[in-house]
Amino acid sequence: MTQKRQALSVLIVSTLAFTVCFMVWMMFGVIGIPIKKALDLNSTQFGLLMATPVLTGSLIRVPLGIWTDRFGGRLVMAILMAATVPAIYLMSYATAYWHFLTIGLFVGLAGGSFSVGTPYVARWFPKSQQGFAMGIYGAGNSGAAVNKFVAPALVVAFGWAMVPQVYAAIMLGAALLFWFFSYSDPAHLVPSNVRFVDQLKALKDPKVLKYCQYYSIVFGGYVALSLWMVQYYVGEFGLEIRSAALLAACFSLPGGVLRAVGGWMSDKWGAHSVTWWVLWVSWVCLFLLSYPQTDFTIATVNGPRTFHFGLNVYMFTALMFVLGIAFAFGKASVFKYISDDYTGNIGAISGIVGLAGGLGGFVLPILFGALMDLTGIRSSAFMLMYGVVWVSLVWMYWTEVRRGELMGKNAVLFQLHPSKTV
Repeated sequence: MTQKRQALSVLIVSTLAFTVCFMVWMMFGVIGIPIKKALDLNSTQFGLLMATPVLTGSLIRVPLGIWTDRFGGRLVMAILMAATVPAIYLMSYATAYWHFLTIGLFVGLAGGSFSVGTPYVARWFPKSQQGFAMGIYGAGNSGAAVNKFVAPALVVAFGWAMVPQVYAAIMLGAALLFWFFSYSDPAHLVPSNVRFVDQLKALKDPKVLKYCQYYSIVFGGYVALSLWMVQYYVGEFGLEIRSAALLAACFSLPGGVLRAVGGWMSDKWGAHSVTWWVLWVSWVCLFLLSYPQTDFTIATVNGPRTFHFGLNVYMFTALMFVLGIAFAFGKASVFKYISDDYTGNIGAISGIVGLAGGLGGFVLPILFGALMDLTGIRSSAFMLMYGVVWVSLVWMYWTEVRRGELMGKNAVLFQLHPSKTV
């Protein structure tokens, strides 16, 4: 019973810690709006501002995973959280664009917490419960939605500079809470001689490249849109920041908390089936979201007549809600692929795939901004993601669906284990 209580305590405080880390990681998604106005940034500069923390949070994932194996998740997570506190607080004193970019690199360390907590939590549970435990921990992605509830209220009441100060206090409190209510077990330490260069060799495997592509959509796209959506609502629909953040949370919240459900679905129906439908649903949603606000005039027998086509704020939010659910399921199904195909090498492969997902979250906001500056069309961000999903659908069809038996006695086997079907 003591072991079970410790495991439950570790799961709870680790999930809380990850939620706070993700909230901090997504901070620029809200405070970036007044900063953009104050510094007169264009859309490309704004995209880089929001993406900078994502870069370090992605690159640090692999070494953090190695250190977790060697020194234990409790120690690594506590040090990681404590190390970000000074940088978060200093953000409130930044005045120049390069200040925000530089400090943002250090704030971004919080994003590496996923690769610490996942193995740390999993080792406290038997193998039959590890998937569910990792799914619960992964629901800390909902910190992106928490940020959209907390930060706008602080911005409106006290100004954007109050947000980093409050977040620094929250991070420090969460770090202390984590330290006092988490535990260490020497049996969980794994001697690791794995090097970053060795993990990169896994990219020679075409299947790993494919899983990197999938995860760059479902996780990288989730991170990028979580950062981008508040300013999109403000610019596209003319909403004030609190209303915009509330509606943007309709995407971020299900995209985080439903990850555990995606893990259960992947166990039940297989990673291929879940990922296939995730990509199709995402493709349809992104097609509709890509259509810009359009006015066109036609000549009728009664003279010129003008029509307007475009999504209103309610239809747009409904589509983003569905897209968030699809991404949540996809994040879990991609890792199910890894556990099925690389049973003896989950750590190395998941580190590389997680890195690819994080880099997707870094590159996409910059491309969103560049397309906005180039075309002047806000929905060009969705056009880009629509194209990326289309590439993934074609890739999945040629490598999995086309080779499989869709009807007959082997169809179920293919759906559960597509990589084992010739």
